[in-house]
Amino acid sequence: MSDEGQRIVRVAGARRAKLTPVAGTTSEPHVKDDPIAPPPQERGPNDERMLREVPPHY
Repeated sequence: MSDEGQRIVRVAGARRAKLTPVAGTTSEPHVKDDPIAPPPQERGPNDERMLREVPPHY
């Protein structure tokens, strides 16, 4: 095994272990881009409603 990857570190009194950071990474979450809407001349009759809807698990 190499020493450059993540390691699991047990934390006393915690239910979960921690992972050590990997070189070249950040702890900021990835930001999801907004959906790209087609130009108005290329939109269909249901496009506006489809872009507003989200799945029920959101």
